[in-house]
Amino acid sequence: MTPVELSRSVLHAVRCAVDDGELNVVVPSRVVVGRPGPGGRGDYATNVALQLARPAGQPPLRVAALLRAYLAREAGVTDVEITGPGFLNISLDRAATSAALVRRILREGLRYGHTDAVAGRVFVLCVPYEVRAEVLADVLARMVGSQGGRVEVRHGGAVNLRPVPAPDDPAFLGPDAARWALLHPAPHDRPRITADHLVQRESNPLFRIRYAHARTRAVSRNAADLGFTTTGPETDVEAADTPDTPGAEQLLVLLADHPRVLATAAVLPHADAQAAPSRLTRHLLALADAALVHLPAVLPRGDEKPSAAHRSRLALAEAAGTVLAGGLSLLGIDAPDHL
Repeated sequence: MTPVELSRSVLHAVRCAVDDGELNVVVPSRVVVGRPGPGGRGDYATNVALQLARPAGQPPLRVAALLRAYLAREAGVTDVEITGPGFLNISLDRAATSAALVRRILREGLRYGHTDAVAGRVFVLCVPYEVRAEVLADVLARMVGSQGGRVEVRHGGAVNLRPVPAPDDPAFLGPDAARWALLHPAPHDRPRITADHLVQRESNPLFRIRYAHARTRAVSRNAADLGFTTTGPETDVEAADTPDTPGAEQLLVLLADHPRVLATAAVLPHADAQAAPSRLTRHLLALADAALVHLPAVLPRGDEKPSAAHRSRLALAEAAGTVLAGGLSLLGIDAPDHL
């Protein structure tokens, strides 16, 4: 279950409480779920009870107790605890959610994380004639498009997208490295236009992401040479239920968070949404680092025979590679299978 899906489950619990007459409030259009803060428990937490307490005319702890009973019935939820003034801390069935997540990514491919959340909406971005603004607008249009919306880019008039300009022409870096140099820093930060972006080593974030993607493709080829593969979208991934390799648990968390990262661009033209491309670059870098920790354990070693555990590790690696490729595609950057 991704954070976006869990948010829908929380909303469903609120709607059921309202329909049953337990709460007298207007069901919000969205609720926020995130990692538990200090003192929190479980996999995710939400402050929806605190959000609804005032309009409901009830103490937050009372609202939390009401919602806890409904949320505990939602599929994939194993436990709900109340902490602090009324935070709902949610534990998920990791066995079910990990396997379902990997199957979903393999099934949806490069479109994993795409939604119709802003279908039919058109956002207008007015940008100056400047290379960084142009590239940022292009990627925002791609990300909004992944959520079903459309962006019109215009020049002149009241500019509403003005990142710190590039200090130099990045063309000498080539299209991929130039885009990365302009997109990786937040819009209010000054980009570095240096040859460091071309270095083929670990210190170069773009290289790490593309290398991790290429490694996922390599382990798939090597697994096929050893006589085992994932069997497509319905592959048996039971061993991914409880991650058994270094990096796997973090990898699953990041894969589940991918739809939320893409959705951050769907609130244009707010300034916070304009940072969506840099959020995506940081997300892909964290995903690549987790994948590189996971990958060495994917293939059998020595006389070891391929097992269900290897197949599910391979499925997780292929899911990571798919998300890395999809994310780079939205940035307008190539994801080669070989480096």
